[in-house]
Amino acid sequence: MSDKPIEIKLDNKEVEQKLQELAKKSSSLKPLMKNIAGIFASAAEDNFAEEGRPDKWIDLSEATKKQRKRIGKFPGQILQVTGQLASSVNTYYDEDSAIIGSNLAYAAIHQLGGQAGKNEKVTIPARPYLKLTTNNINELLKILQKHLSLLL
Repeated sequence: MSDKPIEIKLDNKEVEQKLQELAKKSSSLKPLMKNIAGIFASAAEDNFAEEGRPDKWIDLSEATKKQRKRIGKFPGQILQVTGQLASSVNTYYDEDSAIIGSNLAYAAIHQLGGQAGKNEKVTIPARPYLKLTTNNINELLKILQKHLSLLL
């Protein structure tokens, strides 16, 4: 697995258009970016709590369930045996951007899915914990509209 960071870009034309309008009219977007980062963080927390939204994550394999039972960690939430992945998710914002991510080496395999383990013989299904729902997008649009209206 590569140590290269993965990047997931929000591809929503309406959000992008509002951000461009704001950039033209605003002297500082940093407070807005802080709010956007907050929405990202809340979305990730909700994804861990609900084990995927709106679609539930693929259940644990029988081998993983058996292993968790053996170590006394089953039943338990998917992706939260120790809580390290969830607690590693952090945000960053500046004048031009809002970012969310994890610095854990295994974070990408859980987000995107793929082959892992010795000789990459284990298939890990994608369980996107850094995912925005339609409600999150609508929340972003609402704060963008509010910020824009304050500038007019």
